[in-house]
Amino acid sequence: MALITIRDTKETLEDPQEISKFLEQFGIWFRRFEGSDNLGPDATNEEILEAYQEPIQKLMKEGGYVTADVINITSEVPGLQDMLNKFNREHWHSEDEVRFIVHGRGLFHINPENGPIFSIEVVKGDMINVPEGTHHWFDLCEDRTIRAIRLFQEKAGWTPHYTQSEAEQIHMPLCFGPAFIPPAV
Repeated sequence: MALITIRDTKETLEDPQEISKFLEQFGIWFRRFEGSDNLGPDATNEEILEAYQEPIQKLMKEGGYVTADVINITSEVPGLQDMLNKFNREHWHSEDEVRFIVHGRGLFHINPENGPIFSIEVVKGDMINVPEGTHHWFDLCEDRTIRAIRLFQEKAGWTPHYTQSEAEQIHMPLCFGPAFIPPAV
């Protein structure tokens, strides 16, 4: 289940309805998909897309998305840190960033124009849409594993536009949990 943490106030949100309501004020939608996929850890991207065909088609129709793919990241991926370095610096996109998590966990950090920086930890069954132009960055959790279906409005996919703000430098790059120790401010 997703978890939102607002650093400045040390507030956390765990209830899906509270999470959705909080995110709405920033134009972000969040949904839960409680279906079972019965996929093993070695499922191919095609098998994943087939298993989730119904919710994918619904989301594509709702948002005008034209293509979907799967990103499958594990700690064994060659060049993992170089790949992560593309996502873990504050950036924005000229189209929505839609993720449907089917395995693992990750952490979106959002830096909205009209509110505090907050983080949302996403897990299997979470669907999130970070709207175009929203400043954000992404980190993996401790196990460095995530598998997600991505939806795009353009066949070429999205390109990150880096802000150079270095806002990501003040936030812990791991998911929050019992072992989480916030950095000294």
